[in-house]
Amino acid sequence: MKTILFLISIFLVVTSCKTASTIQLFNGKNLDGWHNDVPALDSITDAKSPFIVRDGNLVSLGEPRGHLLTNKIYKNYRLTIDYRFTKAPGNCGVLVHASTPRALYNMFPQSIEVQIEHTNAGDFWVIVEDITCNDMEARRGPKETWGITEGTNRRIINLTDNSENKLGEWNHMIIECFNDTIKVWVNNTLVNYGFNATTTNGQIAIQAEGSEVEFKKLELTPIKKVSK
Repeated sequence: MKTILFLISIFLVVTSCKTASTIQLFNGKNLDGWHNDVPALDSITDAKSPFIVRDGNLVSLGEPRGHLLTNKIYKNYRLTIDYRFTKAPGNCGVLVHASTPRALYNMFPQSIEVQIEHTNAGDFWVIVEDITCNDMEARRGPKETWGITEGTNRRIINLTDNSENKLGEWNHMIIECFNDTIKVWVNNTLVNYGFNATTTNGQIAIQAEGSEVEFKKLELTPIKKVSK
């Protein structure tokens, strides 16, 4: 019963917002509006960007590792993403509210990551920011291990299993950021909900983290709460 009431409350919050014009973050042709932050490109003269456009899709090749970030900062929006792993199950993520570059392990920007790693889509990973979820100790481990920097427990496990499609099939993810809350759906299933986030705006980033991933849709729709 508690679970049902919780899901109903999420639905009511979502339906209390209205949407504005959709912004195409990726135009299907090039990476206009984005920029790289890939540490290997600083010193390896023949290193190539891990982010390309292929057959109308944005592709994260996985190596060298780093991030592709929007040039603009966004707040209060619904981000719609269609993605798939192309070669083998692996790791990747979408970062929201990104700010200070290379704040963690000299690579990850300060942000909150929404995981798309195969079988773990929807996990939160906090990166020099934080967020609160229900049942935190069950989903994050003992409180004394929590943290937002190197060597601490930064992962908050998602709410569901088996929400992803088979390897090679497209997955549909929605990330809704509104004030200090973040909600995540994978293939129309609510998989995570966080609140009291320590940040409410920033850039959006795509990871290159060892695995090839294609993105065919990256749409952002601003939202605002309906006046009473």
